[in-house]
Amino acid sequence: MKPTRSLWLIALASLLAGCAREGPLYAVGTLERDRIELAAESAEPVLEIPVEEGAKVTAGQVLLVQDPTRAEARLAQARAARDEAVAALAEAVAGPRAQQIAQAEARLAAARSAVLTTGHELRRERALRQQGFVSENRLDVLEGLHQEALARQREAEAALDELREGTRSEVVQRAREALAGAEARVRELEIALERHSVRAPMDGTVEALPVELGERPTPGQTVVVLRARGPTYARVHLPQPLRVHLNVGDPAEVRVDGRDAPLPGRIRWIASEAAFTPYFALTQRDRSRLAYLAEVLVEEAEALPVGIPVEARFPASPR
Repeated sequence: MKPTRSLWLIALASLLAGCAREGPLYAVGTLERDRIELAAESAEPVLEIPVEEGAKVTAGQVLLVQDPTRAEARLAQARAARDEAVAALAEAVAGPRAQQIAQAEARLAAARSAVLTTGHELRRERALRQQGFVSENRLDVLEGLHQEALARQREAEAALDELREGTRSEVVQRAREALAGAEARVRELEIALERHSVRAPMDGTVEALPVELGERPTPGQTVVVLRARGPTYARVHLPQPLRVHLNVGDPAEVRVDGRDAPLPGRIRWIASEAAFTPYFALTQRDRSRLAYLAEVLVEEAEALPVGIPVEARFPASPR
């Protein structure tokens, strides 16, 4: 082996040994954008998928439609119940109508007339009984009829008094509560009907459509995968020797294979716990193996695809 080559190998070995002791002063990872999975909220069949994979969509745009027939029927039923509750509350607040009071007055007049009639009949039959023309059993029957007429008169008087006093406050309150419950049910079913159409929560690109037309997804099943059009960031793992020198907001340089110049960036988040923690006591050598997940916002990277490997270096770290 030539002396020059031997010296080069010794220097390289020394450099690698130093890296092994101190850990690398850069971080590696991949380029990412926020990924959103949109789930179905019902088991109704898919009627329409108006977008394709790779399509760019805007916030609020319909991405998938499920059959709304059953939801519409439930909503119509709830709206009818709400209308009934509205009418019941209006009736309770307004109190009895003049026609109802008139009817109650007529029933009371009829009851009083019956009392007068049965009373007169009873008095006549008692006079005849003293003369021996009427049996005791006949008098008992007339006495019962007269008592029944008196009871009906008292009932009619109480009903008329109640109507004249108006609806009680607790009845009105129950009607208000029933209406509030009916309105809440209508709003709940309106939201359920709206969610039969899966809409984009933000601008982005359709990454995947895991369901087909006519398919019945289970509630909670992912039906659309959306890649957000928001900021691009590098998800990297910071070695422990590098982590102790960095904070959120520190600048970074992100290098991508195929590009000569690095892309500027800034740390937006660092995990508080290491991604790898041995279960035994950490030696100095083991500590250098700890890695902390971090995200680095990358400027001028909108045109780059996600998932490509990147290398992040930090001017604030020791060289």
